[in-house]
Amino acid sequence: MTRETEYMKIALSLAEKAKEAGEVPVGAVVVFENRVIGKGFNRRESTQSPLSHAEIEAITEAAAYLKSWRLEDCELYVTLEPCIMCSGAIVQSRIPRVYFGARDPKAGGARSLYTLLEDTRLNHRVEVVEGILAEESAELLSCFFREIREKQKLSKKQPESENLE
Repeated sequence: MTRETEYMKIALSLAEKAKEAGEVPVGAVVVFENRVIGKGFNRRESTQSPLSHAEIEAITEAAAYLKSWRLEDCELYVTLEPCIMCSGAIVQSRIPRVYFGARDPKAGGARSLYTLLEDTRLNHRVEVVEGILAEESAELLSCFFREIREKQKLSKKQPESENLE
């Protein structure tokens, strides 16, 4: 197993935690000197904050660990392509390399819709490596959204109880 696969498996386990909590299953880890120093998973529903993406959670924890906003010697592993908000946070924190699993065709800020991390107009560019455990990452997301659609179908089919009073 490669080092990249090992860290992505940790991110996938965090994505599983998100799913168990009813959150969109995305997980992320920040690695410094071959140690995980930041972990995160989506928590938007539980925090009711649009900022509670896996990457933001992991970056915040890593910055606290290093006591610095500059994560210049770190790597980020995330199960889903970062959105534009998270891509901005990655650039701002000076992370030099990002590994992600599945592409996000609806909100991807690293490759699918935008290439913010590699934009030469910015003062910092990030090396992007995609496709690490992509199938596993995509399947976890597909399964989550399939289950939501099935629950919605079932709730529409069940008749509302009438108040007999």
